[in-house]
Amino acid sequence: MMDPDTGFFASKSPAVRDEMESLDLSDATAPSSLPSFLEPPSYADVVLKSTFEPQNAVSTPGSGSYPPRAAASDYLRIVVSDPETVQEAANSLVPGGNTYVTYPITTWVRAAGHGGRSEFCVRRRFRDVVTLAARLAEAYRGYFIPQRPDKSVVDGQVMQKHEFAEQRRWELEKYLRRLAEHPVIGRSDELRVFLQAQGKLPLPAATDVASRMLDGAVRLPKQLFGDAAAGRVAPEDVVQPAKEGRDLLRIFKELKQAVANDWGGVKPLVVEEDREFLERKEKMQVLEQQLCTASQQAEALVKAQQDIGETMGEMGLAFIKLTKFETEEAIFSSQKTLSADAKCVATAAVKASRLYRELNAQTVKHLDTLHEYLGVILAVQIAFSDRTSALLTAQTLMTDLATLHAKVEKLEVASSKIFGGDRSGLRKVEELNEAIRVTEDAKSCALGEYERIKENNRNELERLNREKHDDFLSMLKGFLINQVEYSEKVAIAWAAVVEETCGYARESN
Repeated sequence: MMDPDTGFFASKSPAVRDEMESLDLSDATAPSSLPSFLEPPSYADVVLKSTFEPQNAVSTPGSGSYPPRAAASDYLRIVVSDPETVQEAANSLVPGGNTYVTYPITTWVRAAGHGGRSEFCVRRRFRDVVTLAARLAEAYRGYFIPQRPDKSVVDGQVMQKHEFAEQRRWELEKYLRRLAEHPVIGRSDELRVFLQAQGKLPLPAATDVASRMLDGAVRLPKQLFGDAAAGRVAPEDVVQPAKEGRDLLRIFKELKQAVANDWGGVKPLVVEEDREFLERKEKMQVLEQQLCTASQQAEALVKAQQDIGETMGEMGLAFIKLTKFETEEAIFSSQKTLSADAKCVATAAVKASRLYRELNAQTVKHLDTLHEYLGVILAVQIAFSDRTSALLTAQTLMTDLATLHAKVEKLEVASSKIFGGDRSGLRKVEELNEAIRVTEDAKSCALGEYERIKENNRNELERLNREKHDDFLSMLKGFLINQVEYSEKVAIAWAAVVEETCGYARESN
């Protein structure tokens, strides 16, 4: 079973775990020594808190913590509470058909003045999250935008299950926190409206793919059969990718351009010449492979630590039951002494099992950074795709301009051979010149968008390198310190047993 908060394996033996939790271990060893075995390490209380939680953070139960870069954000804390089912006022023939789930979202924002803060509480549906993600993707092309959680197709069937609801709540909270931590997205109007605007989300909802394709299909005949205005690409349209579907002719043209780039013998007028970017792009592909491997090994380590903890606990329980039987059947004092010493071993095994479980929880907390960065890689790939799409749009418009200029030249030559000129030909030349003017404007916008995305990519790669260094250093530091501290605790537990049983060992020798 997977832990919904982490993605790693959770305990597979709740019965054994409950039985170990119910044991009274204080009679086997000195009572004063018991808390030192079971208390969390000082690292978890001191280092983790000071490393991940901002000084001005609002203390909210169950709200998690921020990495240090969040200290620069205007958002002090974002908390998504348990979802609530809402019944719409409209009647429905299907029972429960007009119900939907909302998530209460509480946000603390820095206010004007020293140490001031403001609190906002809103309710949002999951489709509002989809709208927010779509608006951000349109407005911030080239940025490494954190990816929103996926919506399960069986939400309506499983939302009543607590573990699914908690997993969805935590995913939404992490998503909003990542957006808030982003140096650009965190200051966007879209995120501010989503987190602070009361009532229904005022952002325009994203149009579904089917509707966009239908609009494009209706427009296509006009583009193909003589409507010059319908066939032109407006400058404001080129800043968004053609794959949105509203302009099928543009999709076909860019597909043709992509094929010509790959298989044609003519080099496009503008190409990707940033060698540093191309090298980083290849390194990102290698990083993704390495992260996948490291993530798989992290899961294997968590599973191994879980297994050894559970096995140790089961062995301790078995020894406790065995010593209980030996104590009841003992006749000689030596048998009772041996039984007591065996119980010390069993008790230490149960304590070690608990320590392994605590260690595993800390291991998951730190190594989950590997899973997080696999999501970052996906955001990087989408930003790189924005760059490729913008370049393809510029290349296609340049090809269109070359075609239009060739047509004008051909018509002018043909018109010059006709005495008195060809009025219809001259009128066609005027139309083509107007198309050239519009396409030139569109090309300029497309090149500007491409340059803007290039700059966004460059800044984001620099930011990613800095944050990756800090995050991985924190991950490794926390992982190593916890391994050392818990290993010492386990060693102390067994050393106490050695001290308790050394007298019996000397007698045996």
